[in-house]
Parts: sequence; C-alpha cells; structure tokens
Amino acid sequence: MARTAVAYSTLSTNSNLSDPAGTSVSSGAGNGGQVAKAAPELTLIRLSNASGGSGTATLLAGTYPPALAAGQGNLVVTVANSGTQWIGPIESGRFLQSDGSLIVETSVAMTMTAFKVPRH
Repeated sequence: MARTAVAYSTLSTNSNLSDPAGTSVSSGAGNGGQVAKAAPELTLIRLSNASGGSGTATLLAGTYPPALAAGQGNLVVTVANSGTQWIGPIESGRFLQSDGSLIVETSVAMTMTAFKVPRH
C-alpha cells in the first residue's frame, strides 16, 4: 500500500466547529498519511486508534533542505487503543519534506485528521 493523502480540515474563527471524521490510514513503513502542501507551524494532527491494541505514530523527520533540523530525527508518539493523540504545531525546520509535505507512519491502522489553524 501507499501513503494516504490527508486533506486539511480548516478551522474558522468565531464559528461553530464540527468534528470531522478524519482519514483512515494503513500501518507500516511506507504507509500512513501524508499532508501535501503543508503549513507545518499552522498544523495540528489528530490521531485516533481503534485497532484493538496500542500503536505508535511516527512523524518523519524532513529532508535537508528545506528541513535544517532534520538531524534531530523522527517524533514518535504512542496512541493507546481507543485513544486519541495530538501532534503540533509542527516545526517545519525539522519535519518538512522536500516536496512540501508532512508524513506520519503508523504501526497500526489509525484515523488521521490534519487541522489548519487560520492566521489573522
């Protein structure tokens, strides 16, 4: 399988927020979710796990250039079964890929939602 494209759910100011369903992503190296044309510092990622067991989500270190701090490595978070974990805001200098995307790989199938915080 390949990485699943995860579109932004844009947050709006002064509005009633609905809870988007998110995008199902498969597990394993080379799989997971990818947010294209990312704005890392304005991005929050929500990961929900209903796989039946605990799993990990890995935000992959970016490529140099543009990610000057990619040498700091990946960010790995544990997501308990029936749990939700949030990542962000995300540092572009560490996690931005050369194609301008962000990549999250998971050890179990999860639901991933990318939120874009508006700038005003």
